[in-house]
Amino acid sequence: MSYLSQIWKRLSNYARGTKLLEISHTESLEAEAVSFKRKTTSDFEQGVKFAQNNLPDSLLPQQLQKRLEEWSNPSSGLLEFTNEMPSATISIDAQRLTARYRQLYAQIYDLLGESALTPDMVEQVMNLLIVGKKFRPVVLFQRLEEFYRRWCRGEFIDAAPNDNLPQKKMLQMLEKNRDIGLRQVDIYTGLNVLILLLELHRYAQRLAELQQHITFYPSSQPDTESFFTSQLLRIINYSDAIEIGNFASIVGEFLRGGNFRGAYLGNANLAGANFSGANLTGAYLGDANLTGANFSGANLTGAYLGDANLSGANFSNANLSRTDLSSANFSGANLNHADLSRANLSHADLSSTNLKNANLTSADLSSTNLKDANLSGSDLSHAILFGANLSEANLTGINLSHADLCRADLSGADLSRGILNGANLSDTILFSTNLNDAILVAADLSYAKLNGAKLNGAKLNGAMFLGADLSGVDLSGVILNDADLSGVMLNDADLSGADLSDAMLFGTDLSYANLNQANLSGSNLSGALLNGADLSQSNLSYAILSNADVSEANLEEMTWGEKQQWETVRGLETALNVPEGLKQQLGLRG
Repeated sequence: MSYLSQIWKRLSNYARGTKLLEISHTESLEAEAVSFKRKTTSDFEQGVKFAQNNLPDSLLPQQLQKRLEEWSNPSSGLLEFTNEMPSATISIDAQRLTARYRQLYAQIYDLLGESALTPDMVEQVMNLLIVGKKFRPVVLFQRLEEFYRRWCRGEFIDAAPNDNLPQKKMLQMLEKNRDIGLRQVDIYTGLNVLILLLELHRYAQRLAELQQHITFYPSSQPDTESFFTSQLLRIINYSDAIEIGNFASIVGEFLRGGNFRGAYLGNANLAGANFSGANLTGAYLGDANLTGANFSGANLTGAYLGDANLSGANFSNANLSRTDLSSANFSGANLNHADLSRANLSHADLSSTNLKNANLTSADLSSTNLKDANLSGSDLSHAILFGANLSEANLTGINLSHADLCRADLSGADLSRGILNGANLSDTILFSTNLNDAILVAADLSYAKLNGAKLNGAKLNGAMFLGADLSGVDLSGVILNDADLSGVMLNDADLSGADLSDAMLFGTDLSYANLNQANLSGSNLSGALLNGADLSQSNLSYAILSNADVSEANLEEMTWGEKQQWETVRGLETALNVPEGLKQQLGLRG
């Protein structure tokens, strides 16, 4: 048995039926198809042989340029696929295809079925086509798109042996001792056509006169009846059947600027793919492998990426507004200047990510891991960060106004110069957090853990500290006027130079606190513990001191009001450096 006979036997399973091929038509095409009804298979094989004999083994940019110019020649007699074509279609088998289309598709398989196009080659070819000015992009796009549509349906590989183009190409290569499988030939050809279509789309979108004529949807155009389109996912899975990651390695770099609106790519392997500047609005990428992918400048508005692996991906300047990113893995990703407004990032892993200057307004970050993330200069106003982990994160200059940080972990984070007006920080962990020069006007810090926190120069006007522990905290120079510090633990705290005017300090523990030069005018210190505190040069005018304890407190050069009530103040007899005027006013002995 000859070698070719053995090959033929291996492929005999394809001879069990002929798949009908549908093509759009005009009346002229239908007439032409009928005229070729009696053509034999030998005509078809001659077209394939002609294509093979006129091409060398090694594909060069100039050769591909020449073929693309030929395929875009309107005088070739091939049908032009335009929007004005009637919607009706006819079904004819491979033998009834016109000789011209037989030859075109044979040439495509022969030229593009051996190996994958590279970015360098495609760039050279496009430059040659543009400089040569002989190719007609619209015609070429229409013909390649029609091939791509048929290839996606499997019409070429499912054809009977006599009309099976990938089989013929494989047999030709086997004759030359080139070991290649049937699926490899088919996949190389289809993916190379896809690459050319993506390049034509990108080229056309830069030219106003071509934008309306060339718009390519690799996953087919979504419609109202079927919002998601799965054509591209089937191609990815088909390509990866030979080797995992095959599609991404061949086509990945060419996806930039593509139109993937409404594409269904769930569980797809697109690691390292380049989607920069692409349109992915409304796309489904749930559970997809997108590690190291490039989405810079891409539009993913309303897309779904839940549970996707996006570690190390680049989303700089990308639009992710209203995107569902719940439970996604963003560890080490770059989201610099990304728009994540109203995005769902709940339970996502954003550890060590770059979110510098990102827009996260009204985003849901509940239970999100942001440990060691860089959020400097980002906007999280009105965001939900309930239970989020922001420990050791860089939050300098961040805007967290009216954000919900209840039960979040901010230990060791740098919030210096941050804006947290009206933020909910109740029951938040702020151990050793840097809040220097932060603005926390009307913030709720009830039951917050602030041990070791730095609040130098912070503005806490009207803030609430119910049940908070600020013992030993450095609050020097802090603005706390109108703040509610009732019942707060401030023992051993440094409040030197702080503004506590009109603050509520009812029952507050200020024992041994440093209140040197602090402004306590108009504050309510009823029942406060000031024993051992340093009140030197402080201002207590108009303060309410009923039942306050000043035992062993330092009152040197303290300022008080003439009509101030001291009758119920405890510990004056053991207080240190009581001003002479106050002694005389209260009738205390020297």
